[in-house]
Amino acid sequence: MNDSNMFIDEAKIWVKAGDGGHGCISFRREKFVPKGGPDGGDGGSGGSVYFEAVENVDTLTDFAGRHHFRAANGGGGEGANRHGADGEDLVIRVPVGTLVYDADLDILLKDLNEVGMKVCICRGGRGGKGNKAFATSTRQTPRFSTPGKAGQERNLRLELKLIADVGLVGMPNAGKSTLISRCSQARPKIADYPFTTLSPVLGIIELTDFRRFVMADIPGLIEGAHEGAGLGHEFLRHIERTRIIVHILDIMPSDGSDPVANYEKIRAELALHSSILAEKKEVVVLNKIDLDPDDTVTKSITNRLQKGGREPLPVMAISAVTGRGIGKLNETLWAMVKGRV
Repeated sequence: MNDSNMFIDEAKIWVKAGDGGHGCISFRREKFVPKGGPDGGDGGSGGSVYFEAVENVDTLTDFAGRHHFRAANGGGGEGANRHGADGEDLVIRVPVGTLVYDADLDILLKDLNEVGMKVCICRGGRGGKGNKAFATSTRQTPRFSTPGKAGQERNLRLELKLIADVGLVGMPNAGKSTLISRCSQARPKIADYPFTTLSPVLGIIELTDFRRFVMADIPGLIEGAHEGAGLGHEFLRHIERTRIIVHILDIMPSDGSDPVANYEKIRAELALHSSILAEKKEVVVLNKIDLDPDDTVTKSITNRLQKGGREPLPVMAISAVTGRGIGKLNETLWAMVKGRV
């Protein structure tokens, strides 16, 4: 698979701010001025390294083949009291939802969770002083200057958590990709085998009267995902950003498994990964009701979930293939996102 088509949600990089320029040692040399005084200028400051969250970047792919980032150094001072040029700042643009960690200290430096958020990660070094700065009434010809300060440097770990209003979770092949493609313009890969979706997919759900919300299709989870089974627990963190979890259940799994048991397995994985996940608002969506024309299976599963699930546990029935029930589902989700339910 070409790197440009991969979803990269983790990266390790090294960044360094620019060093300050050295101060200059210089003396005036002018006609008819036999003893010119010191005129060495100061060095320029090094450029700083900033991270900025932007909306037109979706992954950390840009860091897949590049791991070293440097801001420009400051220019050295010159004679005639000329100040060295300041180094240009380096602005590294990342997706909204990027967490910036100091890799050596293992501490979170910044959570860039809003568009336009900008933070300085490494400060540029200050420029050195030229000999002009050290001239006094008693020391009129200083023959020394100071070097520029080194810019800060850091080993960083970047981690991306998708930001969406609604996150779709469920067993592999439960119909999440079909649902998001039916609701939005997102076009994830769809097939009749597990783990079709290998990376999260975002879709914007457009409703009437200019209403909209963002839905994320999270790769299918299986038992043991919090320990790295299946596609691993790395995808669980994307659900942490969502306001509402939509749990998709296949009412007639091709492997003959029990839909309610599948629900309990996924709930257990969410709880094991994070107590915050376990307490998020949830809607259970029974998918593939087109295979249950008399609603017998659908009603049975609904009754079992309502008895064993958390109260109240909203349960809705849809067919992602035919579109039945999707309009009502979208209206319900929008109302929940806006806090009206």
